Amino acid sequence: MIWNNEMECADRQQMHEIQSRRLSAMIQRIYDNVPFYRNKLKEAGIEPGDIKSVDQLKYLPFTTKSDLRDNYPFGLFTVPQSEVVRIHASSGTTGKPTVVGYTQQDLEMWAEVVARGLTMAGIHRGDTIQIAYGYGPFTGGLGLHYGAEKVGATVIPISTGNTKKQLQFMTDFRATVLACTPSYAAHLGESIRKEGIAPEEIKLHTGVFGAEPWTNEMRKEIEQLLQIKAYDIYGLSEVIGPGVSMECACQCGNHVFEDHFIPEIINPDTLEVLPDGELGELVFTPVSKVAMPLLRYRTRDLTRLHREKCDCGRTLVRMEKCLGRTDDMLIIRGVNVFPSQIESVLMEMTETTPHYQLVVRRENNLDTLEVLVEIDERNWSDSIRELEGIRQRIDHNIKSLLGISAKIRLVEPHSIERSEGKAKRVIDYRQY
Repeated sequence: MIWNNEMECADRQQMHEIQSRRLSAMIQRIYDNVPFYRNKLKEAGIEPGDIKSVDQLKYLPFTTKSDLRDNYPFGLFTVPQSEVVRIHASSGTTGKPTVVGYTQQDLEMWAEVVARGLTMAGIHRGDTIQIAYGYGPFTGGLGLHYGAEKVGATVIPISTGNTKKQLQFMTDFRATVLACTPSYAAHLGESIRKEGIAPEEIKLHTGVFGAEPWTNEMRKEIEQLLQIKAYDIYGLSEVIGPGVSMECACQCGNHVFEDHFIPEIINPDTLEVLPDGELGELVFTPVSKVAMPLLRYRTRDLTRLHREKCDCGRTLVRMEKCLGRTDDMLIIRGVNVFPSQIESVLMEMTETTPHYQLVVRRENNLDTLEVLVEIDERNWSDSIRELEGIRQRIDHNIKSLLGISAKIRLVEPHSIERSEGKAKRVIDYRQY
């Protein structure tokens, strides 16, 4: 099932023309209305009329999260306040929040791309979608909400938290689709078992999960816990929110809605554009957003792009599941370590749960990595010998993957704090 055949199945030449036309109009718009971008373009020796093709994108300057904070709150808006119908903002854990604005046209485009994504996952009129992403300044809840309504689904806008209420609504309202972070989906699956809810009371068949990196191993764990098919949705508030890209039924990468969001992969150190298939930092230019289009926004997410036509029939470029973020990468004794790598090891084991934490310390000028691994209830035992065997296997598998040793500490079931939003995977005491 395809929501927008014209855009999702356009040939490469058609997409090139669409992107080029929209990029040129966007450059003119930010040059005319945003002093920050006007100065950046002048410094680069670029006039709006110079940009006629998407092939010229690589010559344009980047935008970073610090640029958004420096222009807080409305310095990057291209329209007057009277045309902004909604404002979202990040949590601002490292200073001022990043603020994004939307015109009515932006909201309609946002609902359109989310509808495309949900349709890719087989969601349609007649489904009931329980949205357990946060509502409010965070874009997750409202972003999914209007896209779900656009496809004609029934929406349960429950937001995050209150697991008992989540399970009550899920069973009483016969939800068929769950939308939340993957870590919270795993927690809900465990809670269903813990509460003794009979499988026939759960009507879920599909999950739409995002807002944090997760591995295919985690996907299998969630699918087994909830007896669903789990799909990855990707987005970030600075670009639009959820709905920038989405997996189709083939699940061989997220299709990017590139008629609205032009992706690039760059080397995060040299800033050069990398060819398709190479791992690097994902950069987006949202060419059709009106209120606050960003020029070559550096996401910090690490992935690859592929342009071969998908078996689903779509020609949209695909991005692999994100390995992690450049700012999430840990350097332990000279080795690059991502939480997702540890997760892939743990999820291959039947004795562990999807919940873990990495604790990094510096002792005697040497970085140490401790991995807290939660054991499944069925495998938690008084037998020291059995637990030591599990610990040794985890230790061996992590050392084989990363090339460095880590201290493995097994912890009791349910002892690692569950998150109702994004899971906190890393505690780095070297920063304090």
